[in-house]
Parts: sequence; C-alpha cells; structure tokens
Amino acid sequence: MQAAATLSCDVGKKPACEAMSVSRATFYRYIDAEPKPVVKRPTPPLALSQTERQTVLDELHNERFQDTAPWEVYASLLDEGRYLCSPRTMYRILSAEHDGVKERRRHVQRPHYSKPELLATAPNQVWSWDITKLKGPAKWTYFYLYVILDIFSRLVVGWMVAHRELDSLAERLIEESCTKQTILPGQLTVHADRGSSMKSKLVAQMLADLGVTKTHSRPYVSNDNPYSEAQFKTLKYCPQFPGSFGCIQDSRSFCQYFFNWYNKEHRHSGIAMLTPEQVHYGLAEEITLNRKTVLQSAFEKHPNRFKFKIPVPDMLPEAVWINPPSSENMQV
Repeated sequence: MQAAATLSCDVGKKPACEAMSVSRATFYRYIDAEPKPVVKRPTPPLALSQTERQTVLDELHNERFQDTAPWEVYASLLDEGRYLCSPRTMYRILSAEHDGVKERRRHVQRPHYSKPELLATAPNQVWSWDITKLKGPAKWTYFYLYVILDIFSRLVVGWMVAHRELDSLAERLIEESCTKQTILPGQLTVHADRGSSMKSKLVAQMLADLGVTKTHSRPYVSNDNPYSEAQFKTLKYCPQFPGSFGCIQDSRSFCQYFFNWYNKEHRHSGIAMLTPEQVHYGLAEEITLNRKTVLQSAFEKHPNRFKFKIPVPDMLPEAVWINPPSSENMQV
C-alpha cells in the first residue's frame, strides 16, 4: 500500500491503484488512516490579548454580574461608558475556556424507571391486571372492567364490572382471586400499569400482607403490560361485543358469557392452540400426547401427504416473559 501511495504522487491515484492491483476504496482508507500533521491555528490579528480576556472574565465573574447574561453585562457596561468586547466574545470566553455557559434554571428531574422483566414457567407465578372502560348508554358514561390474567396459561382468574375505578374494589378483587387460586406467600407476582388504583397504598398493603410481589410498567409504555392489552383487544374486537351497554347489568351479563368462553373454549395461539383452562389446570400434556397419536395415525395412512416427515403438534411454551432480557444481559 505504501508503494501505491508513493506512485500516486507521480502518476495519480487511479493509475497507481490499477498498476498495483489495489482497490481505490482500500487506498483511500489507508490514506485517511495516516496521521495528519497538527497545524497550529494562527492567532487572529483582531483577537483579544490574554490580559484583555482575563479582564473580561473577571468582570463576568464579578459578584455584580455573576447571575447576569452576557448581553445584559454588555448593555450595562455600555451605559457606564465602558466597552470590553462583544457579547459573542463574552460567550466564547465563558464556554471555550472556562465552561461558564450552561442552563442554570431548575428543571424537572424525572425518576428513572427500570424495565420490568418477569418470567413465568407455570400457572399462578405471574398475574397481569388492568382496568378498561366500557361505554355506557349515554355520551361520557362508562362502566369499568377489572380483569386479572395469568400470563402463563392466559386464564382470567378474576374480573369485575363497577361504576367507577376504586382502589378498594381492586383490593377486594385481587384478594378474592388469590383465595380462589390458593396462592401461598412468596409464590406470586402481580404486574400492572401505573393507574391510580394500581399504585394505591391500599392495594400495596394488601399484597404485602398476602406475601405477593408487585411490579409496575414504565409510564406510557404499553408493551410492559402486553397480556392484559391483548386480552382487552380480544374482548372488544369479538363479533358479539356490542360497543356500548344500556346498563351495568348488561355489561356484566356480556362479560359473564365472554370470560366463560375465553377460559373454556378460546384456543389461544400463544399456548399451542389450547384453552386457558386446559393449561392452567394441567391438562395440556395429556391433550398434546393425544394430538401426537392422531397425527401419527394420519401419517401412517398417507405418509406422502406429509412429505414422509412425521408431523408433530405445537408444544406449550416452557417459559413466558414480560420483556425478556437481551442476549447481552443474559450472557453477563
């Protein structure tokens, strides 16, 4: 490469690269990588002397002007019949040499929220809960649907429709769901977003008494609570969803039908096309073995239809994550 660089001084870069069979891109990278001589910039003839610069700095640091912007200092000195330099020169002296230009007003200090990383390898390890609005009979009227979901099995372990969002209602629903599922201290983590009911002291104290860990999503990050969001979408996009309800009894009647279907009949793509009840109550393995037997029988009858490759049923995931850690973090 050095020979090509030397030859390029006489015949030019392109002929030199062709003669030495060197790519011009490689040649230019080699040239750019060579250390360049440091050329000291000459002092401009109109620049302030060191003594003048120190005078300006002393004036700006004076107790009189220490909290004043350079433009105000410049105007004040002009009114007194003094001119030291332009405001732009004052800014340059402060920023380039003494780091004296910065934002000094107080700003809102936002707390740092860490990304929740939750793992479930079996039912009743991690629950996700949220509240959504159901439209009422008139404009701006709503009913509030509370739903608690097991993220491993997708089973709705508790739900309630109420006239308003209250921490006392959320406390009662979570406590009743824990009792129904026989949750032991230290067994469960309950995840939610940062709504007022989710962050309430009443709910936090109740979870602490039950030995349940609580976690929260980051503000304005819906992906931190994906299972509840997906379940609400299934609810509101199903063909039977009416859009609005005439009274709270109508909404409760519909939710009774929907969640019964969701838990017992809805085959979820995320859990190998099984129903939430089948996964939650330990029937998944038996059903998967039965599916495997059926596929094996079908293969034996017509192997050519399967390209002579034995089909296998979808398997239930071994682990379910909310925000799985990145590969770099897992290696560490």
